[in-house]
Amino acid sequence: MADPRDLHIVVIGAGMGGLGTALAFAKKGFKNIDVYETASNLGFVGAGIQMPPNVVRVLDRLGCWEEIGKEATNVKETSIRQGSTDKELAHVEMPDVAEKYGYGHFTGHRASLAGGLYNGCKKESAIKFHFSHQLVSVDSYDPKPKLTFKPRDGEPFQVEADIVLAADGIKSVTRTQMLALLGTHSKEEDTGQAAYRIMLKREDMQHDPELLRLIDSDTVVRWIGPKRHIIAYPVSDHTIYNLSTAQPDSNFAAATNATYTTKGSKSAMLKVYEEFCPLVQRMLDLVPDGEVCEWKLRVHKSLPTWVHGCVALLGDACHPTLPHLSQGAAMAIEDGAVLAECVSRAPDADPATLAKVLKVYELLRRDHTTALVDLASYSGRVLHLGDGKAKEERDREFAQNGKTGSVPDKWASPDVQKMIYSYDCMKEAETKFDELYQSLAS
Repeated sequence: MADPRDLHIVVIGAGMGGLGTALAFAKKGFKNIDVYETASNLGFVGAGIQMPPNVVRVLDRLGCWEEIGKEATNVKETSIRQGSTDKELAHVEMPDVAEKYGYGHFTGHRASLAGGLYNGCKKESAIKFHFSHQLVSVDSYDPKPKLTFKPRDGEPFQVEADIVLAADGIKSVTRTQMLALLGTHSKEEDTGQAAYRIMLKREDMQHDPELLRLIDSDTVVRWIGPKRHIIAYPVSDHTIYNLSTAQPDSNFAAATNATYTTKGSKSAMLKVYEEFCPLVQRMLDLVPDGEVCEWKLRVHKSLPTWVHGCVALLGDACHPTLPHLSQGAAMAIEDGAVLAECVSRAPDADPATLAKVLKVYELLRRDHTTALVDLASYSGRVLHLGDGKAKEERDREFAQNGKTGSVPDKWASPDVQKMIYSYDCMKEAETKFDELYQSLAS
């Protein structure tokens, strides 16, 4: 009987999900893992990222958390404020997150998370990276998947694999072609929102006592207003203050193409947040002219399947989410860990067996990720309420500071934190695999 660890695993995409998947498979003893990436290098956009306990747990088991955590900020509280006045609506203390869930809630730089995962991968001889390789087509899905790649400076060539894991993002070529073959397609949806991602340097903030207090804190702050909000926190050992926004996507709505990013103007950004308080205005004014970039926030409808034959989707390729719950990267990395756990438990290396194993992965992950995607959307709607009874009720709930176990901002809500942070994706895969595998028809 062939050992599943001898399988040829191809990972498409070297984002957070792709890196986490490759590393998870290597840690499970798989010997032949190829990662194909369109970009010439990792090149992660300079922006902050949240690393909640559920993903820190996985990163620790993959052996890369120590490096990543060195410059991360351990969040101890969150302050939710009215954007126009800076008045605090709620202050939720989070001092015992590590005690409750085994790991703290951290914020960091995307480059640190990606770099830590990449360095972990480079220590594994089983993993080989192929940068500047664009996926052209998925030519077959079973019994052995075949893919065509085009190097940036070369001729297209075909690769045969035993399993293909597509971490190629919301614009996934794999998803589009898979669903077309199955006679359907993924319906992308405009969320009506776009985002600015801003990183302010400590030296630019240190002359303002109020701004200095923000960057020196262990606090996540969210300023909210009608149809828009800003979430902010320190990263890189308190040397950078990260701001991520959400606002109406009028710039993209006026465009004629399907771009996901656009060069923005500082004056337009200031106009979007002109009704926010002077503290916010001073931060936004620190953004250099010419360095404003806006991202379109898009999702797509729930897919009929994540798996076809021996090809599986993961991360944003199958469950993109709005950022309001700070779980996008975490879910993608968890997907990779669960995939490695499932495939390592395959009773044999027959393609039909592997296809069933990949369906077990989908069964393990679909309901959980759907719940988180829905919660992120709900939280965005609640945060962006305009004047009226619904907003008044929301603010009354905020005033309880989580004492009822619930906060309208679901990221800060103790009941939601318990549901997400206590979730151990690898343990669940370990305990439920056999039952789910047996439940699938041969």
